[in-house]
Amino acid sequence: MNHYLHRAVVVAILGGALLSGCATGPRAEKNPAPPAENAVERKSAKPANPEEEGALDRRVRAIAHFAAGISAELNDDDDAAQEHYLKSAAADPGHEVLVLELARRLLQNKQLVKAIDLLTKATAAPRASGKMFAWLGLAYAEAGKTDQAIKADLDAISRSPELLMGYRNLFMIYQENRQPEAALKVLGDAADRSSDDPQYWVELGELYASYNQLHPDESQSVKPKVVSVLDRAAGLKPQDLLVMQKLADGYKLMGEFSRAEEFYLQLLDRLPALPGTREKLADIYLRTGKKDKAAEQLEAISRDNPRNEQAYYYLGNIASQEKRFTDAAEYFEQALKLKPEFEPVYYRLAELKINLNKPQEALELLDKARARFKQNFLLEFLTAAAHARSRKYGEAVKHFTEAEVIAKANEPDSLTYIFYFQFGSALERHGGYAEAEKYFRKCLELSPNSAEAMNYLGYMWADRGENLEEARSLIEKAVEQEPKNAAYLDSMGWVLFKLKQPRFTPD
Repeated sequence: MNHYLHRAVVVAILGGALLSGCATGPRAEKNPAPPAENAVERKSAKPANPEEEGALDRRVRAIAHFAAGISAELNDDDDAAQEHYLKSAAADPGHEVLVLELARRLLQNKQLVKAIDLLTKATAAPRASGKMFAWLGLAYAEAGKTDQAIKADLDAISRSPELLMGYRNLFMIYQENRQPEAALKVLGDAADRSSDDPQYWVELGELYASYNQLHPDESQSVKPKVVSVLDRAAGLKPQDLLVMQKLADGYKLMGEFSRAEEFYLQLLDRLPALPGTREKLADIYLRTGKKDKAAEQLEAISRDNPRNEQAYYYLGNIASQEKRFTDAAEYFEQALKLKPEFEPVYYRLAELKINLNKPQEALELLDKARARFKQNFLLEFLTAAAHARSRKYGEAVKHFTEAEVIAKANEPDSLTYIFYFQFGSALERHGGYAEAEKYFRKCLELSPNSAEAMNYLGYMWADRGENLEEARSLIEKAVEQEPKNAAYLDSMGWVLFKLKQPRFTPD
């Protein structure tokens, strides 16, 4: 067991009990009364009220069991400690701090019968708070007693409408019982309350967000509700760091990136070393195309934590997009050095090596990935591309074929027009013209306006003296898109020569 009770409950029980039920102890008086007078006063004192005596007796027993519980806990006898704490709570069931801590422990240990018994007795008190009823509702729900749980939670809301726990409990019950309309209504009731506590609104926003994730088809109507309660929290200008963090996370989840950025920057200003904040800001900047700001945050992350491989990975991606290929390679290599099992880095670095015309280095890197990870589409595709760059077209065709088989089985979305174009190109250079034509046609089915594919297929036909009219038509379309492209104009000249027609003059 932890020692939470030692810090909180001991002060509340011992301090409250002793101060309310006992004198402060003997002390010297300036003018003490004569002994005889004191004796007369003692004889004439009224007998104690039986009800008061009973209350004092219960409190004394509560203190005694509580002290015995502390002693047992310090001796690592958790079972005995719990029994003493339960007896202490039974003697003083109105002591909320003790009862709720015990309830938490019992629920954590799945002692549901004891938790329900404890909380039932506590909620029987006339002044029992809504929090007591909310915990009773939670205990009933854990025990599968849905009707009793709903009743307890409704009582919790009635007694403490500003307490979110009752609404949360009901929301979870209705969600688990597949009653989304009832669940959403509970959140609406909670939103209709007034609260000056920003945490109330942030946590209500989290409940709305969880509903949104479970019912994405209702996102259009639910998302504004999430943003609305987050705005209410923001309007209260929270100062608690955890609340601010949850608020920023909520805005980010809803795609309200400017609002999220505002609170993340406030968090950084107050606590620059707060974990995760720079990463989330960097993610926002990457999503919104603010590469400079993203790089600024990522550089700070790598500076504060030089062993953060994710920061180097994203810096590599940014550098690659900006065509700073040497920098990108250095970032990727650093990420791989820090975390050799970081699979995506192998593929990004291999792609970079191919583009830098270093296919052999790419193949060596991909061999390492092949030895470490399962075969997958990207591994085979990049291996094929590296072999094609090395002019080993037979090997390229072999790996393109492997990539296609894997994609058809598991990753059909990977079969893009780019894949078919590169496969067709490798087949053509390997001498498989009929197969190449098939793949170029697939490429054009997916991307009818691909000038590169139209030119390649048209030139292949023209060079072989095949399908010359269709070849001319394809090349003309490519030239229309890029009238100053020298390669396309050369193809046009070649097909016209094959057709024995006058020289082509573009508009």
